Amino acid sequence: MTRRIVRAGMQLGALALITLLFLFIVDSRYRVLPEQIHNHLPTHHPGLVVTDITVSTCSSISLLSSCNLDSKVWHKVDKDLYLGDGWFSHGYIHIQRKKEEDLLENDKIVLDVRISRLDPTKAEKTQGVERWESRPGGLWLHRSAKRHASDSQKAVTAVDVLFGADAVEPRLGWEIRDQPILIDISREMPEPRLSIRRGIPQIATKQSIHVRKDGKFKIAQISDLHLSTGLGKCRDPEPATINGHSCEADPRTLDFVGSVLDDELPDLAILSGDIVNGDTAPDAQSAVFKIAELLVKRSIPYAAIFGNHDDEGNLDRHALMDLLGSLPLSLAEAGPATVDGVGNYVVEVLARGTSTHSALTIYLLDTHGYSPDEQNFKGYDWLKKSQIEWFREEAAARRHSAAHKAYTKHHFNIAFIHIPLPEYRDLRSIVPNSGSSPEAATAPGFNSGFGDALIENDVFAVSAGHDHANDYCLVDRHSSPSKEVQNSLDGKIWMCYAGGSGFGGYGGYGGYKRRVRMWEFDMEGARVETWKRVEGEKTRVDELIVVEGGRVRTS
Repeated sequence: MTRRIVRAGMQLGALALITLLFLFIVDSRYRVLPEQIHNHLPTHHPGLVVTDITVSTCSSISLLSSCNLDSKVWHKVDKDLYLGDGWFSHGYIHIQRKKEEDLLENDKIVLDVRISRLDPTKAEKTQGVERWESRPGGLWLHRSAKRHASDSQKAVTAVDVLFGADAVEPRLGWEIRDQPILIDISREMPEPRLSIRRGIPQIATKQSIHVRKDGKFKIAQISDLHLSTGLGKCRDPEPATINGHSCEADPRTLDFVGSVLDDELPDLAILSGDIVNGDTAPDAQSAVFKIAELLVKRSIPYAAIFGNHDDEGNLDRHALMDLLGSLPLSLAEAGPATVDGVGNYVVEVLARGTSTHSALTIYLLDTHGYSPDEQNFKGYDWLKKSQIEWFREEAAARRHSAAHKAYTKHHFNIAFIHIPLPEYRDLRSIVPNSGSSPEAATAPGFNSGFGDALIENDVFAVSAGHDHANDYCLVDRHSSPSKEVQNSLDGKIWMCYAGGSGFGGYGGYGGYKRRVRMWEFDMEGARVETWKRVEGEKTRVDELIVVEGGRVRTS
């Protein structure tokens, strides 16, 4: 009896599975299931699908000209194809989109987009019998009215515009078109390029990072990239040409940084401010995507803070951080809303393997921009009281956490900022052979006491950007740490500059070459080294041991 019941149960289960599979296949072609069931199938797009795309252009000197289409039918991608620099010309991408359940029988779904002066069936031999529909701007759409088209992973579900011949797309599920949108623009203007997303939106999730199997962890500190919308213009390049080619700022910057990443193979990149050169970035998104794509294709996670130029383009700090935080492999966060600035947060590097114990804590803080009190403190802003209090609370909480206490080796703490602290002006404390100081440290005129807070909480080093030609390290001596923190600093902290890496920012100062600072942690030996990689040089420059045996070195 028991065997008959088991056999009957297995037969019914198999029948049910076959029936469900049959319905799934039939529904994908003929939509036979009720919407309530169909909408929860894995192939269903929970958002919107694009049914049409077009380009509108207009002139601001013609009263009869308008770039606006019927807002009840069309959604405008709010980026002027001329970037507001077309004299009297403007242009926009518009899309029609619908929820899948609202599609009518005759609605067509966009499955592909080409940009060409010729019909793709004539220009591309591989297109076969597919029918392409022409739209302004050289757009050609491949659309389908088949019932299952909206469930296809080829279905276009979002459209965006990026700018520049060097535009790239790091977002998951997105593709940038090879050809620019065909509108009449000047040579100096970054060309608009269409980017499309297919299928279900893919969310980039933040993953934990760990010390390598060999017990080491390496950070590339990339500062002052000064990326533009488009190729950018070189400032003070040294040398002026490479292999006879004139300098194009962003391609040369990214070639240099990419070569360092390929040689050094870091486990983490820290973008320590002025990622974007605001004055030359009317579309900051296109600028940010360049460095993100460089890191994503190398599978290098990254964190970022802002400098004084990042938000001088079309995006403010909040929008930039939202953008960065949404990208693959990004660890960037806005931080608490109750704390001054955008980008006050912590990255924990866990011990090797699957351990949940913290081996290295990285503090990142926003140093803002320009002085809010120019009359009394000229120059640049300073870290605020709320930030220092937040840092102290974070450091104490993490120090007492199980993740820190359970770690049996020497635990490290390091901080990254953009604008240097006032202590960086103490040239007498510069460590010999650590780098050069050709320009005066443009630190805040007001010292809010963050250096003391760092030492009191066992942070062995802080590293800044901002002053491109400075790349030295100094050892600053403060009061001894509090009794609560019995640390190994002995009232000392390393303060280093990264040096500027981008050709869109200034150089000069007697032939300064762009560079990237590296930090390597050896958890087994409780040792930290730092050095720089300089464009055009094959070996490490200014190698220093800053911590050895868990103790901070002073020379």
